[in-house]
Amino acid sequence: MIWIFPALAGLLIVYFAMRSSRFQRFAEPALSLIIAVGLIIAFIVWISEGGNAPNAGTDQSRQQIQPALTPEDISVEGLTFTPNRPETSYRGTGTVVNKSGINLDYFRLSVTLEDCPQNQCKTLGEDTALILARIPAGRSQSFETYFTFPNPYGVEPTAPKWSYRVTEVRGRLP
Repeated sequence: MIWIFPALAGLLIVYFAMRSSRFQRFAEPALSLIIAVGLIIAFIVWISEGGNAPNAGTDQSRQQIQPALTPEDISVEGLTFTPNRPETSYRGTGTVVNKSGINLDYFRLSVTLEDCPQNQCKTLGEDTALILARIPAGRSQSFETYFTFPNPYGVEPTAPKWSYRVTEVRGRLP
């Protein structure tokens, strides 16, 4: 209901500006100055309250609301890699199993490619993919994603060795 006062003041200013030319000459600079001061005060208040940075109290309450889902709560099964175009890209397909009691929203899968001829491994690169997988608790779902690794010499790995791990998961209560 506090909006009534500025609205009433605005109507009075418009009414007097229409009725009196002397008021018009006074009202325009005065209103411009009042609006400028109001904007400056609003900016100072915004800066002093931390701008749009989240408040420490809301961060703590958000952590209490977010369910605790760990990378151990999901498993990736049957992950296979096939070469793609360009030659430095690989398509990864597999199945993710949600073993927790919390619905899965997404997870990050980090993959390392090594070339291991005669059991002497050389790391070619690592890539991480964000996989959006909305999976209910206790269910599984297939997924497909792409990984890109640097290949400065243009030579395909002769004995590729893949290793992967789930690095981050996010879920919500059912």
